[in-house]
Amino acid sequence: MYHARRDSGAAIDAPSAPILPARAADFAATGDADWLAAEWERLEAGGRWPTQTRAFATALEPLLTGQRRRLLCVLRDSAIAALLPICRESGWRARWRIAGSRELFEPGDLLCEGAADAAALTAAFRTLDRPLSLDRVPADSPLLPVLRAAMKGSGWLSIRPATPCPMIRLDDSWRDPESRFNAGRRSDFRRAARRAEALGKVSYETLAPSLAEFDALFDEAIGVEARSWKREAGSAIAVDRLRETFFRRFFRAAAADGRFRLSFLRVDGEAVAMQLALVWSGRYWLFKIGHDDRFGKCSPGTLLMLHALRWASGQELESFELLGETEAWITRFWTQDHHACVRVRTYPFTVAGTIALVSDGIAWAWQRLHPRDR
Repeated sequence: MYHARRDSGAAIDAPSAPILPARAADFAATGDADWLAAEWERLEAGGRWPTQTRAFATALEPLLTGQRRRLLCVLRDSAIAALLPICRESGWRARWRIAGSRELFEPGDLLCEGAADAAALTAAFRTLDRPLSLDRVPADSPLLPVLRAAMKGSGWLSIRPATPCPMIRLDDSWRDPESRFNAGRRSDFRRAARRAEALGKVSYETLAPSLAEFDALFDEAIGVEARSWKREAGSAIAVDRLRETFFRRFFRAAAADGRFRLSFLRVDGEAVAMQLALVWSGRYWLFKIGHDDRFGKCSPGTLLMLHALRWASGQELESFELLGETEAWITRFWTQDHHACVRVRTYPFTVAGTIALVSDGIAWAWQRLHPRDR
């Protein structure tokens, strides 16, 4: 995980005397881990994404092996007021990015108590001699004005629309999710349910497993996903050892906190569809879905989705966050609501920044001239 140390190499202990307000610091790989963990978890109360949590960053370790990592922080009195974990490869063309963004392609953001605390990171960003590449940042992120200020007179900044993050706003009407759809869709749901019932006894469950129960249920869930098209595509958790390790660690930590939710659709007791999710900050966060292709004719993923929406609404959660990308099956079928995201690139006035700017300019021009090659 990320621990704390000043650039000079002296370890940072939990300060007993006040530190100057809103002072930027750059933490490296050793130091007072307990203090840093407690401060990070305290800040999570104001977080907007589970990708901002310390549990997420800690679970990333196997996916970031061999990469250079930094933790940009703002210190105010004896507390951390803002933080952002970044990483990059060691090559000369490597760019800084939010830790885990490339590996999992989920939105990431700065974690902070307020805009004034975020602003104190301006100087820290100016010290980065490499470009910063952020593929999916919320369009209203407090990080954006900080980067605008940091690049003023120090480099170039590019902010463009990125793949949004789909979501469903929940209300009492979702306790009967079928009623949200037109007559044709409701007929499709009934037909799928009849096909499932023709195969055996159908049951649904949403579980909050204990640590003792976690591994067996997690293995059952990723086994369902491995019996789908995702195995051939290479995107199933079970076929990627490092990603499996990440998800097992991340969801195990969530299970310890009581936040992990695992949903199954079963036919005669056999799991044929699954969802791996968190209940966090009053929302249902859907990370992974999968179904057994042998049962594809009864649309088990759709039937389980209806169950999960009904369950989440019954828990009076604020929204159902689909994460991932706004793929056609989501926008046509479930929702067009989303969180707008942007893609951010910084190009400092350095050799590395200039090379990155030229490289991106050539790539952009090529895409404009050859759109079919994308």
